[in-house]
Amino acid sequence: MELKSLEKLDRPEAEVLFQKSFVEEQNLLDLENKNIGLEELKLLAEWELFPKVEKLYLSNNQLGDREIEALENLRGNMRSLYLNHNMLGDGAARSLAQSELAKGLTCLMLEANNIGPEGARTFAASQHFQNLEELFLDFNPIGAEGIQALAQSDNFPKLEALHLDSTQSGDGGAMALGNSHTLTGLRRLYLCSNGIGDKGAKALSNSDNLKTLRVLSIWRNEIRDAGGEAIAESKTFGNLERLYMSLNLMERPVRKIIRGSDLAKQLKTLVMD
Repeated sequence: MELKSLEKLDRPEAEVLFQKSFVEEQNLLDLENKNIGLEELKLLAEWELFPKVEKLYLSNNQLGDREIEALENLRGNMRSLYLNHNMLGDGAARSLAQSELAKGLTCLMLEANNIGPEGARTFAASQHFQNLEELFLDFNPIGAEGIQALAQSDNFPKLEALHLDSTQSGDGGAMALGNSHTLTGLRRLYLCSNGIGDKGAKALSNSDNLKTLRVLSIWRNEIRDAGGEAIAESKTFGNLERLYMSLNLMERPVRKIIRGSDLAKQLKTLVMD
């Protein structure tokens, strides 16, 4: 089916697109890179099979804040929503946070958009993410301020995986996560390419709330010897199984200490220069 721009796509054509993109045995609707826009999202809300959709892919559609407002009207049994590689900002975050659809989500993918600290604060204040288990905010400029808001929120009781690569975290974001009293069930934490140094590494290594971690990814940061030694000696990482920490600034003797540590012996995977 040749795709038209959204303004030219009428209801019958839209429904044919939805039907062809629906994998019923998986309850999956794949509308990635399909020229989806505001009008089509409105039609999607009225599509008779939409209540069956549990996974919705809307990646790579150049969606902005205005288009996401249409999601506020969606009702169904959505469990996973993929909105990565669009043009979503804080307005879109606000629409998602107040949508009824969010209440059933266990996975929300927002990688590579333009959500900032305000959007992160909106998520943190919303009570609609009580069932969320996995949140992707990689490559959004939420910064330490946004991460602090998430870390202080008690509205993510089931969150197990938090993806924060390239979010401009710095030490401040890592320290907020390490000192959180609410994110106490995280099993996977991703913090690559964030300018995290020794202060952040120490905060993560000495955290009381991160003892549930199974996977920690801190690639491509600015962790030096003091931070590396804190990781090697950490009592927090007793359950850690996979540690990814290449492309930091630790000298060879400290890397040797890490490889010979009790932590390294328990790990299934250690990736380090």
